[in-house]
Parts: sequence; C-alpha cells; structure tokens
Amino acid sequence: MINNILLGPWIKRFLQEYLISVRNLSSNTRSSYRDTLCLLLPFIARQAKMAIDQLKVEDVSAERLKAFLLDLEQTRHCSIRTRNQRLAAICSLAKYIGLHSPEHLQWCRDIRAIPCKKGPHSMISYLEKAEMKALLKAAEGILPQQRRDHALLFFLYNTGARASEAAQLTIANLELAQAPQRELSTVVIQGKGNKLRRCPIWPETVIEITPLIQDRDAKEHVFLNRCGRPLTRFGIYTLVERYVQKASMEMPSLKTKNISPHCLRHTCATHLLQSRVDINTIRALLGHVSINTTNIYVETDLEMKAKALALCEIKNSKKVKHWKKDVGLMTFLKALK
Repeated sequence: MINNILLGPWIKRFLQEYLISVRNLSSNTRSSYRDTLCLLLPFIARQAKMAIDQLKVEDVSAERLKAFLLDLEQTRHCSIRTRNQRLAAICSLAKYIGLHSPEHLQWCRDIRAIPCKKGPHSMISYLEKAEMKALLKAAEGILPQQRRDHALLFFLYNTGARASEAAQLTIANLELAQAPQRELSTVVIQGKGNKLRRCPIWPETVIEITPLIQDRDAKEHVFLNRCGRPLTRFGIYTLVERYVQKASMEMPSLKTKNISPHCLRHTCATHLLQSRVDINTIRALLGHVSINTTNIYVETDLEMKAKALALCEIKNSKKVKHWKKDVGLMTFLKALK
C-alpha cells in the first residue's frame, strides 16, 4: 500500500504508471517531467533541511515552489517559457496526488493556484531563400558525413520536421518512389503526443536520402552518427550550428539570426506561405493541432504584410497644381471687383 505522506512513492507511481499507462505520453515529455523533479527535489530538500527520501508531500509548499521558480530564473537563467513548463509539470503531479489522496486536496489547490508568468512575445526567426540555399551549399561534399548532413538539412527544410522527429526517423517510415521525378514519395513522421502525419518528399530529397539507406534494415534509423548509432537531436543542433558558421562566411546575414533546427521548420512554413499554400495545409504538414499555432507565420512574413498594405493604399492619380499655376483660379481672382 502506498505511503500517502511521503513524496517519493507518489513520484514513482506518477512517472512509471500514470504518465505511461494512463496518459501515454511520449518519452521526451516524460523526460521533461523527470528533469523538472530532478531540479525541484534537491531545492526543496535544502529549504526543508531534510533528506530527499524523507520529504513529505506537504514539504513542497506553495511558498517553496514559488522560491524554486524564482531560482530557475535568477540562478539558472531559465526563460519564462521554461519556468512555466516546469510549473506545468509540477501541477500535473499535484493533480495526480489530489485525485488519489483526498487529504491532500487543499495542498493540490494551493500548488495549482500558482499562475503562469506572462512573458514577452518573441518574433520567430526564419531564413530567406538565398540564406537557405547558402546553408545547403555549405553542406555539399563527397564524404559520407557530408552526404548525410546535406540529406538531413534537405529533409528538415522539405518536411518542416522537428529535430527529435528527424532523429527518431526509421527507414520503414519512408516510402520512396523508384522514379522520384514522376512518382510521389512520402514519409510518415511521428510528432508530439505520438501523433502521426504523412508528408510528401521532394525528388531532390529522395535523391539525397537514397544512398544513405541502401542495403540497410527497415528498422534502422535513417540518420546515423560516425559510430553507426542513431543521431540524437542534440547532434542535429550541433550539425546545424556548424554549417551555419560555415555558410555565414559567404552569407553574412546568417550571423545576425539565431538559427537552429527549429528555425528550419519556421523557414519551411514561411516559404510555403509565400508560395500561396493554404494555411490549413501548412498546419497539417507541420502537425499543429490548432490553426492558431500556424497563424504566427502570417504575422512574421513582412513581404506579405507589405503587399497587403499596398492593396489598401489610396493613390492620388490627379496631380494637384500649385495655386500660382492654376490659370483658371488667377483669372477668377483678378476678375473680382
């Protein structure tokens, strides 16, 4: 029988049973919840001057939790978005405990009453088409690693996939046509919440990926590192940063932008929007649940804003003459007595 007083048993059930069996959350989400608790527990233990294994549920008071959130911002220099994400994970734990332990209902209310912090709305960053071409060109080469990197950048730009989605992509997820110029190739991407979506692949992307997967088992990952192991999302971040640094020598504007694999996702969406692709189609391609999430790209594209304002511009086609040159008016004035 679970000890309702101690916090440890609740956390074990929350992570091992509730998140997996009941919620069926992805491994990345579970890892995020785990990391939050790995930061929270030592902080609460120092505040309560107790061993972590001896912490009780009510030792995580609302005041201590507020102090923990403040410490995240001031000591660890976390963003407001990260702070709110940590709070959401802890509130989820509090809700779970409150549902199964009525004596902790008031504690649960106090924890969940802590509001999220409102932060500044940052502009998303994306690459112009010339900048994207420079980035792809920087990865060109004949070495196996260069061919893999070039194919990966093509894939990210083509599909708008997240770094984690590209990292877990397997050969079985690909449906490559024998004649890519004439037939459609697709890929099945597993996104957040284990939701699947099917995306078309350009013939150029097929040509880049095909040499990487020849004579390999369908269960293997598409993108491997030098040791033959699946490339991680952190490895993809490092890869993108390396080629951005290289491409910025020919395209200096890249130095002014914060470029990551997610920036390539924004680039894919923005370029589709500039090509007059329907916003709902872009939503489906990126795997957004709500159309409101996709609407941020409409706000970002300055070129489309400028064209929209140009349509509303009031143009004065009739040239106004200076009053001295208006002969009719001068004649009228001189004729007055």
